[in-house]
Amino acid sequence: MSALSFCLQHQDTSSKARAGIITTDHGSIQTPIFMPVGTVGSVKAVSQQQLQDEVKATIILGNTYHLYLRPGTEVLQAAGGLHRFNGWDHPILTDSGGYQVFSLAGNRKLTEEGALFQSHIDGSKHMFTPESVMDIQRVIGADIIMAFDECPPYPSNYEYARKSMELTHRWLSRCVNRLAETPDLYGYSQNLFPIVQGSTFADLRKASCEYISSKGAVGNAIGGLSVGEPEEMMYELTALCCENLPEDKPRYLMGVGTPWNILENISLGVDMFDCVMPTRNGRNAMLFTSKGVINIDNKKWEQDFSPIDDGIDCNFSNYYSKAYLRHLVKAKEILGLTIASVHNLGFYLWLVKQAREHIIAGDFQRWKNEMIPVLKTRC
Repeated sequence: MSALSFCLQHQDTSSKARAGIITTDHGSIQTPIFMPVGTVGSVKAVSQQQLQDEVKATIILGNTYHLYLRPGTEVLQAAGGLHRFNGWDHPILTDSGGYQVFSLAGNRKLTEEGALFQSHIDGSKHMFTPESVMDIQRVIGADIIMAFDECPPYPSNYEYARKSMELTHRWLSRCVNRLAETPDLYGYSQNLFPIVQGSTFADLRKASCEYISSKGAVGNAIGGLSVGEPEEMMYELTALCCENLPEDKPRYLMGVGTPWNILENISLGVDMFDCVMPTRNGRNAMLFTSKGVINIDNKKWEQDFSPIDDGIDCNFSNYYSKAYLRHLVKAKEILGLTIASVHNLGFYLWLVKQAREHIIAGDFQRWKNEMIPVLKTRC
């Protein structure tokens, strides 16, 4: 059992993009990486076998808020943790549930101690504190566990953003202390990533990066972005954070985003991404492909018997035709949701793999600039 480690292998000469490898007790992760979101212990409409063999995912996410409410920590502990419960024998990262709790708005109360909230399932009341969230994530058994933070809404005024950031910092210290006094469960290492906050204010973001970095964690996350702010603002703040976070630790930009968002943020120095967009958009007939964006619901695909995307190395994308997938979507056949979700995830994993290869080859920036207009094309 050993702590997570990060080896920086290549640095692009014309941008901040980098290629590395994260090593955990459940395996290694080549970066940059996209992590499929498995909120309740499963990626919607996609099996673990499909994640491994078709999508070629090397790490997935779970969510503390949802897993705590259902199936609950008692079931997860009896199962031996989420890896054994869902059969995924590769790294798992758990989001602390902070974003979900704070998105409840009218159904939660925030105090210094933590967050009191009502379950979206049955209305029952629960309290999350930094300590209890660390305990819950211990039981879930993720390889990477996130600190409990407050994610301020966009827009926020300066005073609110400052107080929110300072609360997040105080909570982080309690998270660190709790982990120090509790053992890893299930015989492998569990590793904390703190989260940078500060809303859209550069001085707060810089201060948060400095405080986060002082904790000496094995990796760091950038939170509170992609919550409604303009893309250019997101890029500016991400660049600032990357400049002020340790170079020898992985950087995780939470909840981002479109394929072009991912490439732009890779160029700024981000290593890890997650987002529900590929699966959510897939379930709503939007496909991301190597040739652009497709609305598979459109009649133009009715007799297009070409593969969904023969430009990527996902079997589903090469096996099924656009016409067939459109038929399934129009017929509301469940298989259509699976094919679209597997394809979109396969595309995202293909994209970050391509980015890594171009970083290593030394032509990432040129490739990125050529690729982004293609990715944005409406087919």
